[in-house]
Amino acid sequence: MSRIVNALVLPSLLLALWILLNDSVSPGNIAIGAVLALGLSWALHASRLRPLHARPRHPLVILKLALHVAIDIARSNVAVARIIILGRHANASPGFISIPLRIKDPHALAALACIVTYTPGTVWADYSEEHNLLTLHVLDLQEEALWLNIIQQRYERPLLEIFE
Repeated sequence: MSRIVNALVLPSLLLALWILLNDSVSPGNIAIGAVLALGLSWALHASRLRPLHARPRHPLVILKLALHVAIDIARSNVAVARIIILGRHANASPGFISIPLRIKDPHALAALACIVTYTPGTVWADYSEEHNLLTLHVLDLQEEALWLNIIQQRYERPLLEIFE
């Protein structure tokens, strides 16, 4: 029974997304969405496009991380807006920082890349798999130790708990 439920999760989410994007619950729209959702789900499973499956654990850690990320995104939006609107871009000190990581799981690395990319003022510039080293570009890099702490403690540590 749980296998059937698991098999219907992705098509259901795709159908709901289709309906939301089209802003219509007409029978034709539902039929097209259902066909697309089932077809895309089948193609994903049949072609083995995603051979590695994530096994996230610790739902409370996930919620805590999501809350930290939301707060950091809001703070970064305000900080970047101040730099742009108030004309403080002359005082900003952009730069690159190399951050050693302990994460090995590809899903955790992808989540960290999304977190960094979603946060205004930061860009994932490079990742060396050989040295497990992240190169991050920061719009206003004043304290490298602060960024090391944010990435390693606030993001990487919960991701290690969740994925590894």
